[in-house]
Amino acid sequence: MEQQILILNGSPRAPISNSKAYAEQFMENCGSTTMYDTITAQNHEALYAKVEQFSDVLLVFPLYVDSLPTPVLSFLKEWETHLPNKRPIISVMINCGFLEYAQNDVAIEMVKLFCKRNGFPFGSSLQIGSGEAILNTPFRFLVNKEIKKLAKAIVNKQYRSQKVTMPLPTSLFVKASTKYWIAYGEKNGVSEAAMRTMDIEET
Repeated sequence: MEQQILILNGSPRAPISNSKAYAEQFMENCGSTTMYDTITAQNHEALYAKVEQFSDVLLVFPLYVDSLPTPVLSFLKEWETHLPNKRPIISVMINCGFLEYAQNDVAIEMVKLFCKRNGFPFGSSLQIGSGEAILNTPFRFLVNKEIKKLAKAIVNKQYRSQKVTMPLPTSLFVKASTKYWIAYGEKNGVSEAAMRTMDIEET
């Protein structure tokens, strides 16, 4: 039976998110039937009805405070009261702004717990570190390679756990990210001095 995969983007800013870019890469590398949708506060019931048409669901979202973003949490919580007769296999592609992909571990375990409690088979996972930056660097090919592997694993039902990040020392990553956020702040009218003052006040 051909895999039919429903990709659900759970990012709070789904239309302009890195999660959307990752989902698009997945669809480009997947030979099976795929459908893409976003999770919003208003469309839960429509998505629950759609789920039974698919063999697999791929949740794509960013890490929020070492956990699942609110759209995904709300979706899963309400899903427990609208469980389908046919349970699809649930896989996860998660990205975080930390260099260390292990920051995603807790969020992955939360999805696994949801699956265990509600009778959903858990499939593959891809944990992406440095997710806010990697798409705009020469290391983009690394995440592209892992997404191709993820697509192949789901299509062939050879589910697996995958991880990827930029091969950089932490000190260099912090230096580069600080430079990026200072430039981002100045672009939006916040001076470097003001941002450093906020850092001092928060610590």
